[in-house]
Amino acid sequence: MVTFNKPGAVKTIIIILAIIVAAVGLFMLAGGIYLISLGGSWYFAPAGLVIAIAGILLGLRRPTGAALYLIALAASVVWSIWDVGLIFWPLVSRLFALSVLALLILLIVPFLNFRQRLAPRKTAYSVAGIIFIALIATGWKAFEPQTLVADRHPPAPVAGKASGANSGPEWRHYGRTPAGTRYATAEQITPENVANLDVAWTYRTGEVPEGPQAHVVTPLFANGMLYGCTHSSQIFALNAETGQQIWHYNPHASGNFFPRCRGVAFYDASTDSGSPPQVSDPSVVCRRRVISTTVDARLVALDAQTGKPCEDFGKHGIVDLHTGMGTFKPGFYFPTAAPTVVRNLIVVGGLVQDNHETGEPSGVIRAFDVHSGALVWAWDLGNPAITALPPKGEGYTPGTPNVWSTPAYDDQLGLIYLPTGNATPDFWGGHRSPAADKYSSSVVALDIATGRERWHFQTVHHDRWDYDVPSQPALYDVPDGKGGMIPALIQTTKRGEIFMLDRRTGVPVTKVEERVVPQGGVSDDRTSPTQPFSVEMPSIGTEPLKESRMWGMTPLDQLVCRIEFRQARYDGVFTPPSEKTSIFFPGWAGGMNWGSSSIAENIGYLLVNDSRMGVLNRLVRRQQYDTNVSGDGTHDGGAPQYGTPWGVEQSRFLSPLGIPCQEPPYGTLTAIDLATKKIVWSVPMGTVEDTGPLGIAMHLPVPVGLPTLGGPITTASGLVFMAGTQDYYIRAIDIKTGRELWKGRLPVGGETTPMTYTAQNGRQYVVITAGGNRTTPIRGDYIIAFALPQSEQ
Repeated sequence: MVTFNKPGAVKTIIIILAIIVAAVGLFMLAGGIYLISLGGSWYFAPAGLVIAIAGILLGLRRPTGAALYLIALAASVVWSIWDVGLIFWPLVSRLFALSVLALLILLIVPFLNFRQRLAPRKTAYSVAGIIFIALIATGWKAFEPQTLVADRHPPAPVAGKASGANSGPEWRHYGRTPAGTRYATAEQITPENVANLDVAWTYRTGEVPEGPQAHVVTPLFANGMLYGCTHSSQIFALNAETGQQIWHYNPHASGNFFPRCRGVAFYDASTDSGSPPQVSDPSVVCRRRVISTTVDARLVALDAQTGKPCEDFGKHGIVDLHTGMGTFKPGFYFPTAAPTVVRNLIVVGGLVQDNHETGEPSGVIRAFDVHSGALVWAWDLGNPAITALPPKGEGYTPGTPNVWSTPAYDDQLGLIYLPTGNATPDFWGGHRSPAADKYSSSVVALDIATGRERWHFQTVHHDRWDYDVPSQPALYDVPDGKGGMIPALIQTTKRGEIFMLDRRTGVPVTKVEERVVPQGGVSDDRTSPTQPFSVEMPSIGTEPLKESRMWGMTPLDQLVCRIEFRQARYDGVFTPPSEKTSIFFPGWAGGMNWGSSSIAENIGYLLVNDSRMGVLNRLVRRQQYDTNVSGDGTHDGGAPQYGTPWGVEQSRFLSPLGIPCQEPPYGTLTAIDLATKKIVWSVPMGTVEDTGPLGIAMHLPVPVGLPTLGGPITTASGLVFMAGTQDYYIRAIDIKTGRELWKGRLPVGGETTPMTYTAQNGRQYVVITAGGNRTTPIRGDYIIAFALPQSEQ
């Protein structure tokens, strides 16, 4: 048996360790020289040279090799503190791996060739012990959340006022109410008892997503039932107390490139003043209706009680959304967001296939009669003269900015608020019309009754970064500081900017400045000289990148990220796309995305989650792209942008280990006091328990904070519920402090927004869809409800 004490084993171990040390040093030396040539840090090359020499000397069993390495480590400590200060995760990136090597080197020091008979075993082991304790302390601290902001003495919250009527225990709209605040008045589950939550029931749809498919529905609770949909547009109703299926409807929708359904809508004729008198009769079929869209662009109305099609709606319960849209390729237009039922209208927009070609389907917004399915009005921003169907033989204006996310509305003001996207393709806009430039990446207010524009506010001018407005606006009356209230609209964006507007007029409530931004790009497109910045609201996750913010699990992958950063063009936010690789940060995944925000209406706190992941983008000339590059026409990888002079190559800005190149966190949850406009707290969201380098799960609940999708909800009892992380949990957070109070394990990731309701049995349930997340191949078809044990209610 070979033991460490045998000379052969010792020699082998020393040689292996020496090779590793030398290889690390040579990598740092070569990469460091290249980094210097790019104008980057001078640390890596000299440190690599010393470490490489140390490795060679260790291979020769020279004690000076160990001494040189320890000198390099000590210099690295000094440099690291100078480079980033005493910030935990950046120091881990720079020093942890080097310290592990130092520990191993110190353990073999007594076996090196010293001139004196006795090697300094005691000294070597003492220093090794110190390093070992430091490594253990680092590992222990890594399991503690690194709070980003914690206002220990925030002022007492000053509540604003909810917009519209309270819907009681129900969750009737995608954002719970038309205001889109995702705030529930339920108080049965509290910060004191939330740790006792357990699974109450589980429903499985029978459809497990594959590839680009996604099971991301936020169900509704109305009429005593839960209503939802699957990624193939099958619609279901569940018993809200048991999760048992009551009915199921299959529209037999054909698939497309991005199959998903984020929600359905509910309509109750007895609460609609514009309805025919007879609908108040409970025996009338389709008095209450579930409205949904399909992945092949149809609008479906079903009886909420039975799931049978409403025969008086369209053709046997179905309206074809292709009507008036002209000719387009199958799958290039369909809605993914829940339809919006306002008064007796169904308002729908749609998703188009980003970045494939010009002239894609129109971004027209249409309103249909909820009873008959007849078209009531249309808003075609490219041709406002078209107010219903286009003239025979024509279609709505193609290639205009679309509304793929969810509107909010204020029934009292008679306005519906639309978050708009871009005219395709996203990254070259030389072809865009004045109307497309005017309305892209905006919030547009339309008159509910007529569909005519009342005001609009643009968040990005001539958007070439795919910074379309992805989230539902949140409506809330905020204190004006003088004892009054301002009817506000709060809009979160992919940029990490939060705009607060007067929802009556679109005029900013908080200051917005036009600031000069980087120019250039390509000669056949333009770049807006300025962009709007919301300077009196916090910006989330928008600190500009710099080389010292590059990160890796070791100095080696950090070095690669530094080189890629220096090779690319990055002049801050709004670095324009060009033939040279540009870095977009935040990337087009956010900032904030479609999960939207929540407002705790009883205390006036805005809750937002964000992702922090840069994107590498490069425009490729048409002939070169068509010859050498391929892509699916969406985001990751190549996209052809046919009809323009340019294709585009894209990738997320990741290290060789598949980790975002900038320092953690990569996703956070933040509470903002809407009265003071200040951050109350901000914490990282998500651990590496179910993911990790190269997509390999680390099975360690290290709360580094990972990119999030989906969004938060809040309750009157002082809780925030959120899933949407890359680990398989739904969490409850204390709204006052940001402290995690509970987490419930899910079978797969829950990349969507939860909801909560109180059923007729008096029990409050928290419901989350678990369909998997994009970082792992493991998918699911679950809808899971959590509740307190019945003995505690």
